[in-house]
Amino acid sequence: MKRLSLVILLILTAPVSAAPFNVTDAWFRALPGKLPAAGYFTSHNTTRSDVAILGAQSAGCSTVMMHKSSNTGGMARMEMVDQVDVPAGGKVSFAPGGYHLMCQRPTALMKIGGKVPVVLNLSDGTRVAAAFAVRGASGK
Repeated sequence: MKRLSLVILLILTAPVSAAPFNVTDAWFRALPGKLPAAGYFTSHNTTRSDVAILGAQSAGCSTVMMHKSSNTGGMARMEMVDQVDVPAGGKVSFAPGGYHLMCQRPTALMKIGGKVPVVLNLSDGTRVAAAFAVRGASGK
């Protein structure tokens, strides 16, 4: 519990940027028990420079990783990615079947109907905070 309190404190007190990079439609798909939860959102880069998402932290997860799912020749696979590039003036969606956050060992904060704080780390040194809605396995 001490570690969870420290993580929440760090996330809430960390310097963050709300714009010119922002996050919309943010949500986690929570699964029963301690199964990993997947996080989805759309990132918007309104600057004139490319930026990359380098990682994320959340008090709702013991660890957060970035993954990309793909399907080639009928074979589904998922691989961890170190960064996701968001072009200047562009957007990138983290959605089922593509990029997503993988929340390992969800904490007690990951409750369907609630919200979980997430901080994205960007290549320009900024951090962007967003509240992710928690939905059930069906996405509702």
